[in-house]
Amino acid sequence: MGYQALYRVWRPQQFIDVVGQEHVTKTLQNALIGQKVSHAYLFSGPRGTGKTSAAKILAKAVNCEHAPTSEPCNECATCRGITDGSISDVIEIDAASNNGVEEIRDIRDKVKYTPNAVTYKVYIIDEVHMLSQGAFNALLKTLEEPPRHVIFILATTEPHKIPLTIISRCQRFDFKRIQPQDIVGRMSQIVGETGVACNEQALHIIARAAEGGMRDALSLLDQAISFSTDEVTVEDALTVTGSVSQAFLSRLARAVYERDVAVSLQVLDELLAMGKDPARFIEDIIFYFRDMLLYQSAPSLADTFERVLIDPQFKELAGMISTDIIYQMIESFNTTQQDMKWTNHPRILLEVALVKLCNEQSSSQVDNGQVQQLLAKIEGLEKQIEDLKQNGLAISNVEQAATKPKAQRTTKRAYKAPAGKIHQILKHATKPDLQAVKSKWGEVFEQLGQQNLKSLAALLTEAEPVAASEGAFVVKFKYDIHCQMAMENSRLIGMMASIMEQLTGRRMEMAGVPESQWQQLREEFLSTQQLDGPTETESKEEDPFIAEARKLVGDDLLEIKE
Repeated sequence: MGYQALYRVWRPQQFIDVVGQEHVTKTLQNALIGQKVSHAYLFSGPRGTGKTSAAKILAKAVNCEHAPTSEPCNECATCRGITDGSISDVIEIDAASNNGVEEIRDIRDKVKYTPNAVTYKVYIIDEVHMLSQGAFNALLKTLEEPPRHVIFILATTEPHKIPLTIISRCQRFDFKRIQPQDIVGRMSQIVGETGVACNEQALHIIARAAEGGMRDALSLLDQAISFSTDEVTVEDALTVTGSVSQAFLSRLARAVYERDVAVSLQVLDELLAMGKDPARFIEDIIFYFRDMLLYQSAPSLADTFERVLIDPQFKELAGMISTDIIYQMIESFNTTQQDMKWTNHPRILLEVALVKLCNEQSSSQVDNGQVQQLLAKIEGLEKQIEDLKQNGLAISNVEQAATKPKAQRTTKRAYKAPAGKIHQILKHATKPDLQAVKSKWGEVFEQLGQQNLKSLAALLTEAEPVAASEGAFVVKFKYDIHCQMAMENSRLIGMMASIMEQLTGRRMEMAGVPESQWQQLREEFLSTQQLDGPTETESKEEDPFIAEARKLVGDDLLEIKE
């Protein structure tokens, strides 16, 4: 076949031609000059960044007839033989198809033989992460201590799949993604030497679509040259890469900002009708707003922009759209992009995202309008106050009130239960009365809830009746503050009396006592009853077991629990 692809014709033949990997090429050149070439290297990094090309250049440089040298001459018989593949001492192996133990054992058996035509026998194993575990084990010892005349160069795009025992025996070089400006520079050199007419903006579009890979960029450029007629235009580059024109992105951004749902959906429909991929479109719009955010924050970083060329329309939008709105758009489109991975109808998700953004912008604008109205009212009130001060109206009284020292805040005293009232209830208390109150206690909560008094019912949640007479009952509260709030609430006390009248047929007043004071009040009541003698109720209704226990241990040690 007579024609060769651009990435094959323009494959780097010297370290200087390897674009964007100066940290790798500089280290290798210094090692070549200082004759400190290692026995094993690991080149890792994304596709199309120059790993295999750098390996072949290193193989030529160590075997060049002018060695030691930092660059292969590409003119001697050795360099030309390695370039065209006629020298069998430089072996390139594809580990994707030769990943078994037998292939590695074959290498291990042949490394002991000296090279035929050059100084060093070089093994370039591409996609080395595809080797099986057994193959790695077979390679391990040979890679650690190969013969002096052998160099291993391993290349991979997924270094995390390589065993650490292999990585530790190699000098590792990480190839990084090539910057768009470096890709554009290399493509400009190629189109300049080939005589192809190409728009500079089209080169930028191709470079950004390549995502840091030189091989991908040259393949796209080759495709764009074939697609175009006389000159590679911006539209040709957009068609070949599947990218969206910046004019469309600017139209869409303006429509969303202006809350125009119809225009935004129309732009989306035009793009999809042109055959644009929804996934590629949403990626372009995310990078568009990302570049706008960077442009607002740091205009000097224009070289790092991924998708945008700074034109008047972009500048105008960057001045109009606030950073908060940009954050909102990026977050919404990013969520939609994630959801699109799991749907068969990405267009619907895109349309929903656009409508949602337009509606959110509309509501935010309404909120801003209300804020402006409030600010105007505040400004008017401040002006009226200023006029009053200037007219000399009774400001002195206000100033006196402001300068008057505040009265010291008194500390609120802790709640003290009404001992006399509780003693009176206990004096006439009976067990049937207490059981009658306890049996209706749950219904009390229901009555309070039906009358929308849940806040009052909450005060009684951890309270319980502990004594009751014919016309009153005592409620013990777990917390002093709850008891105080309940007893100071006249509405609650009145409601409790009415509810008890409905449930028991008699009106009963409620008396509250904190749990911390109940035992003391009860003991005081019992001591007074011992001095005065048992009440009529106690003498009639005291349990015979309690009476016997009272005789045995006395009242001081006796504690009666209901």
